[in-house]
Amino acid sequence: MTTSAPRLPKVRASELVGRGWLNTGGQDVTLADLRGKIVLLDFWTFCCINCLHVLDELRELEEQYRDVLVIVGVHSPKFVHEADPVALAAAVERYEVHHPVLDDPDLTTWSAYSARAWPTLVVVDPEGYIVSHMAGEGHRHNVEVLVRELVAEHEAKGTLHRGDGPYVPPAVEARTLRFPAKAVRLPGGTLLVADAGHHSLAELEADGETLVRRIGSGDRGLVDGGPEAARFSEPNGLCLVPEELRGRLGYDVLVADTVNHALRGVRLKDGRVITVAGNGHQYMVGAADNVLPDAPDTADASVPAQRRQKLSSPWDVVWSEQLGAFVVAMAGNHTIWAFDDVRGSIRRLAGTMNEGLQDGPADEAWFAQTSGLAVGADGRIWLADSEVSALRWLEPSTGTATGEAADDTATVTAHTAVGAGLFDFGHRDGAADQALLQHPLGVAVLPDGSIAVADTYNGAVRRWAPAADGDGPGEVTTLARDLAEPSGLLVDVHDDGSIDLLVVESAAHRLTRLRLPARLAGEILDAGAHRTQRPVSEIGAGEVRLDVVFTPATGQKYDDRFGPSTRLQVSASPAELLLEGAGDDVPLERVLRINPAVAEGVLHVTAQAASCDADPRIEFPACHLNQQDWGVPVRVVDGGPEVLTLPLHG
Repeated sequence: MTTSAPRLPKVRASELVGRGWLNTGGQDVTLADLRGKIVLLDFWTFCCINCLHVLDELRELEEQYRDVLVIVGVHSPKFVHEADPVALAAAVERYEVHHPVLDDPDLTTWSAYSARAWPTLVVVDPEGYIVSHMAGEGHRHNVEVLVRELVAEHEAKGTLHRGDGPYVPPAVEARTLRFPAKAVRLPGGTLLVADAGHHSLAELEADGETLVRRIGSGDRGLVDGGPEAARFSEPNGLCLVPEELRGRLGYDVLVADTVNHALRGVRLKDGRVITVAGNGHQYMVGAADNVLPDAPDTADASVPAQRRQKLSSPWDVVWSEQLGAFVVAMAGNHTIWAFDDVRGSIRRLAGTMNEGLQDGPADEAWFAQTSGLAVGADGRIWLADSEVSALRWLEPSTGTATGEAADDTATVTAHTAVGAGLFDFGHRDGAADQALLQHPLGVAVLPDGSIAVADTYNGAVRRWAPAADGDGPGEVTTLARDLAEPSGLLVDVHDDGSIDLLVVESAAHRLTRLRLPARLAGEILDAGAHRTQRPVSEIGAGEVRLDVVFTPATGQKYDDRFGPSTRLQVSASPAELLLEGAGDDVPLERVLRINPAVAEGVLHVTAQAASCDADPRIEFPACHLNQQDWGVPVRVVDGGPEVLTLPLHG
């Protein structure tokens, strides 16, 4: 016998209040307009990889239940740039959001629904009552079960109204490029561009404008084959394969196919595309099936291990000579991976899967949605670590020669050149330990060894240069401003020593060429510092009970086949905020002891809960991992609340 899906006590949904609406043909939408429909509010922000995962999770569900379910995206921004209505409109187009979106720059509706994390999902029934509140990704199954239950219940009551919702598709302008992400120079002098908005690759003449050919049909999907049949889904990173490996591997360019959670190889002579790593499914932190069992493919041979490995939104890829492997920015779970296709291995190189900024040995370092990579002449691997608005680097030990097996024992350490953490950003030049970026997505090494950064949300190209005497944090300057979301950089050096910096100007749908002088310099700017502004939760000093609410969906039970089904990690910034209660344990509740001497800070909470089909007659039960990371700003006040509740699902 199964229980019904978890429901909240009947509470009326708050009105949807914001600056305006997108995807409605210019019309405002009220809850009264949606009466009779099941409404799913998706609180998101377009910088957030977990939010993008949810958009993808909901696509099929949205289409299947389009006559009864209305998804409303409530865009509640983290970064200043995301509060720009023009930038939001571009993001809605970029990510193919096919439902109404409420622009909530002041977090008015976010606060009314007590959202504490991106993403958060709230389900409202056809009579206007909130029936479920979920944080994080991985809730597709729970939402589908709940929608089916609500359809049956309200159809029987006569309160369900079938028909079209308020979504009005916007006009889409035809362009050669649509939200391009990265570019590489091909051996013949042409340019290959990851044309993310067209789900394809575009080869352009050296002028960066004239289309030579397109690789990929332009339809979203994961299909191998020739240039007209192959499909990608929002490809981002591109890397030329070392010349000596191209014949051996059978492809010339490696592509980070982000939404497909895959790495694809492209053979330039005929445009043929093959999948070389990833199985098209997302790696879920803590799940038991992130590597699928051995199975025959269509050629009746064993599928290689790297093809059975789940990945999570690979965003960029570079070749490391020292490691003898491709290095992959695995943005979806905040890690860096190494892919060696000679010996057929793919493994985590650095990162714990916790989101944040922490330097040190690879297995202890924290990253945050790394989205850009570049390798220096000294072997350093430079990172644009977007969610912590940081420029960072990995220092690998001496590995093995090109084409030989990568050394799994090679030590790698993480370092930070610019960046303060998850909640601090801005546009400030000067000493690197005081400089600020805003969600950078690209990075390139300049001829003098300094680093150019595509400072995406500041619309700028910035430069970090080490201190002249090698001692100190170095200096940050601004090379160019007023760009439209630069996301990739390509360096061309001319015979006279001048430098062309080719900028992939994503939101302007073009490549832009900047001429830099041989003697590199830049201007010093200070456009201010910012902190993410979210409602602060008041808590009391002393003992505070942290309670993460999770209830398995209909027909599901806690999944303890492979050990404990739940996990709770807690830390704080500053660390002194927590006198007791930090660390990693199984139960989803914990008593924290809050330091009365610390007035405010951020509680970092990561919760996981696994569930699977409860019916013992099912031989292969469907299992689901629910996970969410929260960064909860708190203020410590006398007599403040003694309980902090975070809804994972319930």
